[in-house]
Amino acid sequence: MAAVFGGGPRITGVRIGPIDLAARVDEALAVQAVAFGLGAEEIEVRRHIVLRHLDHPHARALGALTPEDRLVGFVYGMPNDRGHWWSTVVEPYLRATGSAHWLDDSFVVTELHVHPDFQNRGIGRSLITTLTDAVGRPRSILSAIDTDSPARGLYHSLGYQDLARQVLFPSAPKPYAVMGAPLPLRRPR
Repeated sequence: MAAVFGGGPRITGVRIGPIDLAARVDEALAVQAVAFGLGAEEIEVRRHIVLRHLDHPHARALGALTPEDRLVGFVYGMPNDRGHWWSTVVEPYLRATGSAHWLDDSFVVTELHVHPDFQNRGIGRSLITTLTDAVGRPRSILSAIDTDSPARGLYHSLGYQDLARQVLFPSAPKPYAVMGAPLPLRRPR
């Protein structure tokens, strides 16, 4: 596991490395619930989605772990497949902006969350760059709530650009932006 470096002060002892996300799904979703403000019903829905995603043979997951083995952040993703639900929802929006080719030969960062007590310290940056450095694809895509947020600021700093905005997912209360970046992701100077 690698020590965390990046956007803010280093957190001594937090390590980034591969995790068995299926075995730690409840811990991961607890981090996501705090970071995203999710209730119990939404967590249960997401639990099934995460476990289904992890059945993909090329899904990858990393965690940020304290010396006590507490999961304080995680990221996971997989190579994009145009037949997956996410791609079928975003494809018309990408087609409308001339960006549908981003769905081909790309790696989707499905989820990235860091516990609020550990945010703004380079953990999210380290998680996403470590994950995407190892995927062997020319580009990465993701979706994020379409607001001026710290998460979108991080993605922009890594080289992600807006491919489509105001993307509506069924049952999502807020619109999303679909973002794409060439790999490897940009590093701070």
